[in-house]
Amino acid sequence: MSPFAGSARSTEPWQHIRVTRKDGIATVTLARPDKLNALTFEAYADLRDLLAELSRERSVRALVLAGEGRGFCSGGDVEEIIGATLGMDTAQLLDFNRMTGQVVRALRECPFPVVAAVHGVAAGAGAVLALAADFRVADPSARFAFLFTRVGLSGGDMGAAYLLPRVIGLGHATRLLMLGDTVRAPEAERLGLLSELAEEGRADEAAAALAKRLAEGPALAHAQTKALLTAELDMPLAAAVEMDAATQALLMNSDDYAEFHAAFTEKRAPKWQGK
Repeated sequence: MSPFAGSARSTEPWQHIRVTRKDGIATVTLARPDKLNALTFEAYADLRDLLAELSRERSVRALVLAGEGRGFCSGGDVEEIIGATLGMDTAQLLDFNRMTGQVVRALRECPFPVVAAVHGVAAGAGAVLALAADFRVADPSARFAFLFTRVGLSGGDMGAAYLLPRVIGLGHATRLLMLGDTVRAPEAERLGLLSELAEEGRADEAAAALAKRLAEGPALAHAQTKALLTAELDMPLAAAVEMDAATQALLMNSDDYAEFHAAFTEKRAPKWQGK
């Protein structure tokens, strides 16, 4: 995403999500615990806009996406979204569905790694938000469910049919998206959906530790690695290795690359600057 901004100031505070920042880490918490953090139109819009703002600021080196209370996110609010969409025309429905996809694109395209801290339920859109993160850390009792067909919609919502097969393979993705089966964390780890299986009740802590490790690392290298992982999903090998070559040539001119050599020579830890 471009770092250039127009006249608008950064948003403060956010009304439909909770945002904290410390030591280069932004923690974004879905904060409707009484509704299992069910998403509203406004929460989607806040996530979309927040990710764009953080990407322009370039001060965030890692982001943790978490849920308050008993679960991560139960998906779209049945009353506030599903009920409302029944009264919308096609143009309004297209606007809404494009907005949800923009959130997923923002998670994939933001120039910093995203860590989802999952406890309790991650269902429907909540499961896709976790899927779109770069890392998924979960409690053993956490459970994932892509429930879209259970409400009469396509399982390929918000990019799920694109992302999930690339994470766990077509066969497993077909089962989860077609049937809407619930997958508990141990099976999710076996399928490759999880990056880390934390101890019970410690997903947030483990996600924060991972985010700290990422934030203390070479931010420019992380950003370019994430960009290549996303861009090369559909590239032929020849195009991918050419993009790799161009990226490495650029990074070999970076301060961080020179800093590694200096640190190695002086037998000390590198002081990464992210430039």
